[in-house]
Amino acid sequence: GEDQQVALPVAAIKSLLGVIQRTNSGTMMGLEMELKQASDEMLKFANDPFNSNMLGGRSHIALASGCELFLKYITRCFLELPDFNECIEQIIYRGQRFSDISIAAKERIASTGTAFIQPGSTVMTHGWSSVVSSLLIQAAKDTHFEIIILEGRPDASGAKAAASCYAKAGIPTTVILDSAMAHVMERVDMVIVGAEGVVENGGIINKIGTYAMAIAAKELGKPFYVAAESFKFARLYPLNQSDLPTMGEGMEEHLKFVDTACWISTGGAYGKEHKETTMEGDGSDGSSRSVPGLVVLPKEVKVENSLCDYTPAKYITLLLTDLGVLTPSAVSDELIRL
Repeated sequence: GEDQQVALPVAAIKSLLGVIQRTNSGTMMGLEMELKQASDEMLKFANDPFNSNMLGGRSHIALASGCELFLKYITRCFLELPDFNECIEQIIYRGQRFSDISIAAKERIASTGTAFIQPGSTVMTHGWSSVVSSLLIQAAKDTHFEIIILEGRPDASGAKAAASCYAKAGIPTTVILDSAMAHVMERVDMVIVGAEGVVENGGIINKIGTYAMAIAAKELGKPFYVAAESFKFARLYPLNQSDLPTMGEGMEEHLKFVDTACWISTGGAYGKEHKETTMEGDGSDGSSRSVPGLVVLPKEVKVENSLCDYTPAKYITLLLTDLGVLTPSAVSDELIRL
């Protein structure tokens, strides 16, 4: 499950620590060049279309901010300790400590965030954030509440979280269509989401659909909380959706449209060979021999598969972080301190 996975920025920091431990450089400038090269290689890997698909197409935002934060630690250490060998020892110590703190961040956020879950409340969430799931599972140990989670197209992350995480934790959970979010919002007491990145102006970058959810929550007077580790604080300042960094190039090919309502009429033939084919059997009329209801679009129809959107700070009530509970306006100050 995702809760057992090490966050990508933490894994990157551990990799950079490995570079430091194996370095043959005798100068701080040489070491910084090695670390910058390693950081660039990891970002290049995450931004490659094939690897980006494997990583979900989104993770490089948190990866970039985690690497940048760690490189700042190193520069600060060198300014404090000009002796190279002494500096290396301190960097390894601080780096391991930073890594440990980052891993423990999820637990601190869960501990802080449980106070926001009231008995008998209904919580809406989106996607499968390991931070959010940790918080909700922790809260469920002492508080009875319900979860409404969006299906999370195109990767069904919400449905997967409901099946593999929340159901196993014994939390009453309802999965809804992404398009039913605003319709259901009036039944909700609060919204909690994770974030791929928390930007300088206090807004967030997260799974596509988060922005629409925040707008609906604001309109209906529902608090909108974001749970995110401080290593996801990113030095980005988007003003609108077009300012977002490029994510998941080539993901359009991975978005399919299926009429699942037709499965009832096919007698549960999902995954079996479709009996009704076209004369040529190529699926050109919108049918498919392998997946009933698969809509095959002609070349003239474009497909857009945006992975993330930007939610402005004005829609966010509070940020639940390992640095404490923050208002969106406090993010820029915390970025200066980090």
